[in-house]
Amino acid sequence: MRPKDLNPWDSPRAFYGTELRRKREEAGLSQEELGALVFCSGAYIGLMESATRRPTKEMAKLLDAALHTDGILTRMCEAMEQASQHAEYFRLAAELEAMASAICEYAPMIVPGLLQTPEYTRALIRASRPFTSDESIEKSVSTRQERAQLLNGPESPEVWFIVHEVVLRAAVGGSEVMRAQLAHMVELIEHHRVLVQVIPLSAGAHPLMDGAFRVMSFADAPPVVYTESAYSGQLLDSPALVARYVKTYDLGRAAALPPKASLQMIRAVMEDYAA
Repeated sequence: MRPKDLNPWDSPRAFYGTELRRKREEAGLSQEELGALVFCSGAYIGLMESATRRPTKEMAKLLDAALHTDGILTRMCEAMEQASQHAEYFRLAAELEAMASAICEYAPMIVPGLLQTPEYTRALIRASRPFTSDESIEKSVSTRQERAQLLNGPESPEVWFIVHEVVLRAAVGGSEVMRAQLAHMVELIEHHRVLVQVIPLSAGAHPLMDGAFRVMSFADAPPVVYTESAYSGQLLDSPALVARYVKTYDLGRAAALPPKASLQMIRAVMEDYAA
């Protein structure tokens, strides 16, 4: 989307992009010139102005300094962050997830968030946060379920998951919760909402052993990669680095069971939980 086509009232991010463009033009700077002042490309300035990317707080501070805008861009950025229900390190990734045309994710240990049932999420969070209040946990469960609505929209992205067999066999919440969780995955697969491949334990070493990540692709912007650990996450947009992750994911597809065989394994493990 070109900046001049942006409706500032569509969203806070659109308003931010409109204001950034206005203040840049008032300063008499091109996108390339502003990018040079804040250590990024002119193309990235364009992505922020078109609301395709929202700046980090650190980038917003650099923009305020370059444009002499008395901190307004930083305050707008902080307001958008505070309005988000997600953890600070995941906020930008959640926004991009909702805009993606395709998502490819690898999960080595737990069911990916977009596939989780409320019971699975609740058991998972309770195990990692034993002293957290029920109210706080329910808020997290609700937020994750809202994310999952992405799979039910009329323009939902193409979503491809590779999961390790450990994900299926780790009995989060007990047998009943896991059987319902795997049944939910089967339903999403059978209704062509997602595509899932499983890397079996018998595969041994495989290309995806370095950890969880997702590649998000867009119709009008370059792809990005999101990597995450227990309490932190990182967005990567370097073209060379993203290309390496894409290649690794492709190698992971080759190492995993084909989709039909993967579905059969998920069903088999699901029935094991019923026994």
